[in-house]
Amino acid sequence: MIRSPFHEKLRSARNEGRRLVVPLVGFPGLNMTGCTIKLAQQNYGEHYRVIKAIADAFEPDVIFPLMDLAVEANALGRYTVFPQAESATVVKDTFSLDELTQREQVNVAFDTRLMGYVETMKLMCIGLPEEILKGAYVTGPYSLAALMMGADEAAMATVLSPDVLHTVCEFTTERIQKYVRLLIAAGTQVICILEPSAVMLGPDQFKAFSADYVNHIIESCKFTGVATVYHTCGNTMHLAGKMVDAGVNAVSLDSAEAGVDLPAVAGNVPEHVVVMGNINPTGAILTGKPPDVEGRVSDLLKRMAPYPNFVLSTGCDLPQETPLENIHAFMRAGRRYRLR
Repeated sequence: MIRSPFHEKLRSARNEGRRLVVPLVGFPGLNMTGCTIKLAQQNYGEHYRVIKAIADAFEPDVIFPLMDLAVEANALGRYTVFPQAESATVVKDTFSLDELTQREQVNVAFDTRLMGYVETMKLMCIGLPEEILKGAYVTGPYSLAALMMGADEAAMATVLSPDVLHTVCEFTTERIQKYVRLLIAAGTQVICILEPSAVMLGPDQFKAFSADYVNHIIESCKFTGVATVYHTCGNTMHLAGKMVDAGVNAVSLDSAEAGVDLPAVAGNVPEHVVVMGNINPTGAILTGKPPDVEGRVSDLLKRMAPYPNFVLSTGCDLPQETPLENIHAFMRAGRRYRLR
């Protein structure tokens, strides 16, 4: 496997005696620029302006665009609504396997909204500092299948009709791979695969309907120098091992309040796999004061001191209303910490 810029940055940080600091932050930039979610998610120039404001203000080691789980489903024709002040949402609708046949000819590379994210990535690569790595999100195979079939229907299909679900996951994986190739061509250096719906699965089901398909996706990144991150929300203590087995470079896990014991996970993860997390995005960073945030970050850094493969991050994307001074406090506490 080609060594990625992400690995080089991690090695450089270790040599400097510090941790990488990678908050999942995008939406607070809307307040900094006066933009709305709807406008940013449909106008790549405005989207870039939001991300640049975040980069200029906080200088994270890796930066991502706005998290958007509706991009691929919308590109495949699923009914999607675009509220003014909320993320785009895929509305539950009827589904049958016949729809996959009808969508076989659909090329997601011609979808204007999906390509808007690709164009945003191009602008990020051109306009943001070289030292900030540029990351992108894609929806995971199972979560995209759940958006198409319905979350309850997908979960029941893992037991009642696994062959049907495998057919849908094969379809979604192929489309996600196409999107990944477009993002890599645009210059992305880190691909984060979002699988929030998969947290409800047991370990064997998770492997069968998420991790095995994620492995197919990362195989297509293997010789590109692009790092891969596997992110699942909620309590993933029973799934973390399966996430690692998928072959990703990093796992991104939710907060302790969600049930994730990050030191326990790190203790069972090979050192070559990065563990990212896990400050609660709706905890002190949202509702507290800067000293509260610095205290939480410092405590996490101390608990993760034995693990050289740890990267400081948030458990998930920060809400739009997160106070900017608290994000500064997060960055400040992360930057001043030194490895012993």
